[in-house]
Amino acid sequence: MANFNKIMLMGNLTRDPELSYLPSNTPVVEFGLAVNRRFRKQDGEQGEETLFVDCRSFGRTAELLNQYLRKGRPVFIEGRLQLDRWQDKDGNQRSKHRVFVEGFQFIDSRGGGGGEGGGSGGDYNNAGSNYNNRGGGGGGGSNYDNRGPAPSAPPMGDPGAGDEDIPF
Repeated sequence: MANFNKIMLMGNLTRDPELSYLPSNTPVVEFGLAVNRRFRKQDGEQGEETLFVDCRSFGRTAELLNQYLRKGRPVFIEGRLQLDRWQDKDGNQRSKHRVFVEGFQFIDSRGGGGGEGGGSGGDYNNAGSNYNNRGGGGGGGSNYDNRGPAPSAPPMGDPGAGDEDIPF
């Protein structure tokens, strides 16, 4: 059975990013994200709930997040769910889920966060370590992707890509 661990969240930072370094001198950043959900209750009134998520990232992604984000700033993150386990000072086993951030997009806090045109946009792909300022589109954000190059699809007509390989 195939497995898939992918999470995408858009929300506001609940605190300033905290940058630290591993003994190997690798940058690590941790921050909190608040994600709001609005819905209509059974009685017709508007309801709202907020989910608080702890996030962590390493390397160049960590440095960029620390450099440009502050408490209250909106951001779109992509990553995977990770389970941290530890033993507390009383000897009890503890665990918590957190998001390991692999890529992110700055969201224009001045109201441009979607639609066509408006503002400048760009992608930063850590695999090639280059910045492409594509302009327009996406409402004025910048993308940073730390996952490396995407796997290439088999060429058309490849005998190894039959219907039995399609997962649905």
